[in-house]
Amino acid sequence: MKTRKILLGLAVLGLTTVFANNGAKIYTACAACHGVNGEKAALGKSKVIKSWDSKKTIAALEGYKKGTYGGAMKGVMKGQVARLSSEDIKAVAKHIETLK
Repeated sequence: MKTRKILLGLAVLGLTTVFANNGAKIYTACAACHGVNGEKAALGKSKVIKSWDSKKTIAALEGYKKGTYGGAMKGVMKGQVARLSSEDIKAVAKHIETLK
């Protein structure tokens, strides 16, 4: 019984690490415009996303995907997020939240 709990705990920890790493990996495509730490206004037109709350990022990315969010960058971002699943969006949002 104790062994099962330990193995379950390790499995959960492993999945958490996979998602965290996945968020960082996904963000590498974002960094070209937003900066390594989210410190840049992409193409001089977007908001700086550094340290955004994950809920704010998820809402923005899902809005871009649906075409219901965004100003000048709406068309560019719609294409960028089209390939992302809901899980990918959550993972990258969690990563952005950690940027300092």
